[in-house]
Order: sequence, then C-alpha cells, then structure tokens
Amino acid sequence: MLTGPFVAILFTAAGDSGGLWPHLLTTVIPRYVANTLWLMLGVGVLSLLFGIVTAWILARFEFPGAKILEWALLLPATVPAYIIAYTYTDLLEYAGPVQGLLRDLFGWTSAREYWFPEIRSMGGAILVMASVLYPYIYLMARTAFRLTPVSYFEVARLNNRNSTFTVDLPLARPAIIAGLALVLMEVMSDFGTVEFFAVETLTLGIFNVWLGMNNLTAAAQIAGMAFIFILALVVIERSARRRQRFNDTSGRATTLAAIPVSGAKAKFCFILCLLPIVLGFIIPAAILLSFVVKGLAITNVDALLTAMINSLVISLVAAISVIAIATVMILVTTYQKHPLLKILTTVSALGYAFPGAILAIGVVSFAGGIDWFAAMLGLSDGILIGGLGLLALAYIVRFQAVGHGAILSGVNRLSPNIMSASFVLGRGFTISMGLLAPPLLRKSMVAGGILVFVDVMKELPMTLLLRPFNYETLSTFVYQFAKDELLEESALAALLIIIAGLGPVILINASQRDKA
Repeated sequence: MLTGPFVAILFTAAGDSGGLWPHLLTTVIPRYVANTLWLMLGVGVLSLLFGIVTAWILARFEFPGAKILEWALLLPATVPAYIIAYTYTDLLEYAGPVQGLLRDLFGWTSAREYWFPEIRSMGGAILVMASVLYPYIYLMARTAFRLTPVSYFEVARLNNRNSTFTVDLPLARPAIIAGLALVLMEVMSDFGTVEFFAVETLTLGIFNVWLGMNNLTAAAQIAGMAFIFILALVVIERSARRRQRFNDTSGRATTLAAIPVSGAKAKFCFILCLLPIVLGFIIPAAILLSFVVKGLAITNVDALLTAMINSLVISLVAAISVIAIATVMILVTTYQKHPLLKILTTVSALGYAFPGAILAIGVVSFAGGIDWFAAMLGLSDGILIGGLGLLALAYIVRFQAVGHGAILSGVNRLSPNIMSASFVLGRGFTISMGLLAPPLLRKSMVAGGILVFVDVMKELPMTLLLRPFNYETLSTFVYQFAKDELLEESALAALLIIIAGLGPVILINASQRDKA
C-alpha cells in the first residue's frame, strides 16, 4: 500500500502525453531546469554560510547569550518558506513600509527616482528560503564540531596547521553534506515560494501542466526529471560519507572546550549568530503579530476556525496512522527478520525524499487504480478519489520516513531479549507487540508523532492538489489569502502554523541536552 504510489509514478510517466511532452521539452523544460539549478545553488550556498558559521562559532567560543542562541537558531525552522515569502513581500514591495519610509525620508515620489531590489525574484527566493532552511545544516554541523576529539586539534597544532580548515571542516563534511542534501530536497519540494515569486521551477511546472493543461501524464514526466535531481542528491550525500572513516585511537574521548571571549569579539560573535534568527524568524513573526494585534487578522473567524479544526484533525489522523504503521513494521522486521519485509519497509520510508507535488501524482494514480478495482468488484465507486482518504493516504506515504526514523531509533535502544522473554511467558508475537510497544517506545512514538503532526500542518503542495472541494487547512487558508495580497487576513493562521512548529524545536533541544 505504501509502495504503490512510487510504482504508480513510473507507470503514469510511461504513458502517452498526447504530444505535449515534446513541446514542453523544447519550450519550458530548459527554463524549469535552469531555474531549479540556480535556486538550489543559491539557497545551498547561503544556507551553508548561515549554518556553518553559526555552528562553528557556538561550538568553539563561549560568550554571553550563547546558550540562548543555540536553541534560537533553530526557530526559523518553524516558519514555512511560503509564509516568510509572503511577509517579506509585504515588507519590501513598493507599497510596503520600507520603501514608503525611504520615499518619505528622501522626498522620492515614484519608483523611477530610486532603485530598490525586487523581492519577487530569484534573489528574493534564495534569501527567504535560505533563511528558514539553514537549521538543517546548522544542527548537523554543530553536533559534528562538538563531537570532534581534541586529539585531532593537538596533531594539527604539532604540524603547524590551521585547525579550522584541516580538522573542523573536513571532519564535519559528511554531516554538512547530509544537511545540505536535506536543504536542497526542501528547495525541490517548495511550491508556495516559487509560485508567489514567479520563479518557474520543475515543481511549479508540475502544477502548471497538471492543473493548467489537465495532463497528468506530462506532469508525471516532469516529475520524473525532478526525481532525477532528488536521486542525485541522495547519491552525492551517501558517496560523501562512504569513505569517511575517523577514529580517535588516543584512548580518550575528550572534546575541545569552548574558548571564552568577551568585549568586541563577543559582540561580533553574537551579531553574526543573531542575523539569521532576525531574517528567518523575528522579522516574519513580528510582521504577522503586528497584524494580529491591530485586529486586521480577525475578519473571517468561522473560516479560520474551520481551517484550524480541519488541520488539527487531519494532522492527528496522519500522525497516529504513521506511528502505528511504523511501529508494526519496525517491530516485525526487527524481531521476525524477514528479508523481503525489511526491503519493503525500507522502500516505504522513501516518501520523504519525494517533493509533495511529485508524490501527489503517484498517490492519485495509485488511488485511481484502487477505485477502478473496487468498481470492478461491485464495491462503492470513488473510495479514495475526491475524499479525505486520498489526502490522508498522501500524508502517510509522504511522512512515513519521519515515523520510521523515530521508532527505529527507539527500538535500537531496546534489549534484543525483550521479545524472547515475552515468548517464554507464553505470549504470541502480536500480543507481545501490543503489550510492550506502548510503554517501551512511548517517548519515540510521541516524538515521531509530533514531528509528523507539524509536517502535515505545514504541508502545502500535496494539500492543494489532493484536498476535497471546499476543504481548507491552515496552510491552504494562508495560501488563498496571501496570493490575493491579503496577508493581513491570513496572519493569525500563519502564526498558528509557526507556533505548532515550536514542538520539534523543543524536542530537538531536549535531545541535544540529553547528549551533552
């Protein structure tokens, strides 16, 4: 069931597009590919700059406010890219407060009298996306920097080498590249930002061809090209780690202590670390909060409440379903040790690597096959297509990897003899799972459930494509108003999404404290 959409994408892409694909290949596809590559390059470079610099400073120096900055640097991850795009557009466009203030100060009366960077552009998309995606790199780089044994730095000093470029960065490279791969996957998945900024990428092309031209096959063929990008990212990430082997043979596992700094150097470190927080969290949150405080966001309370209830319900259903399925699959593959089941479980957890728009094609094609088969058997027509079941299935397939990772980490910490002890007591495998999993894996299940819940709350592309008619979630509610230049009316819904995203930040910081 969970692997069906992946196969369905291939079958759909192999179909006949009615002659549209050759036309797309000679007209818009080169532009889609070029824009996607430029966007990935720009976001990747800026995210690396934000993530590596802040992680290195906090790992190597101790200064006033460093402890607060450690967790605050994760706050931009709570802001979906499409929301920060809407807020920065409202702030920096011609009618916004920044340009308005400049005109008042210098007496300008029109845009012809001065130059101001266009936020709705490739550069604007790079800035806003990097401002909220760099935490992937920051978190992994910070952990890698702090786990590097002090003996490596001692060897570098003995050889008169710069420890930053000969120890820190080379040893952290696998973690940094893993974080970069996640950033670029998010760039590939983005729809709200590129659509609002009119940056034509492969993901936007899927929407245009599917909804604008009503050609699912051609959209699947574009999705196939996008999947090649994703596959390349996975291969690059794994090949970067394949030959990396670092072992501390000195007999002591001590790490390098942070250097206390004060004065101008401490202020400089603080400002550098504060900059991405201001760009990625403080500015967008302040703009949204100002609309709410002024009462501009409270105009359609009934619609907002409906969208909030819909988001809570569908997110809760998806989270419970993902964790339940992941728990059963992980326990079965761990203790039954069936090779085929292990392969299927691994494949079923690949959904997170697929952009939402691509996976939506596979889910629709797969659900269409199920509905056709059900109709052939004389069952109710339209079991999935057009209903909430289709959306729930898409969420489960997309975020199964999140639940899989959370439950697997919990099971790996359990004693391998737990199930055997239950069998000795006369319980079968199914009963043992039901009795042992909830108490022993409770923390992993809750942590994975929160992560899935928040991911579903923020998900936009799949929700737009697969939701039933007249069904709104908080993400689509924000999208519908913001695209019509009514950011004020979507401010409260956007803030609710950001507040929900604080859950994973709290979890991550708690886990980091446990490791410290």
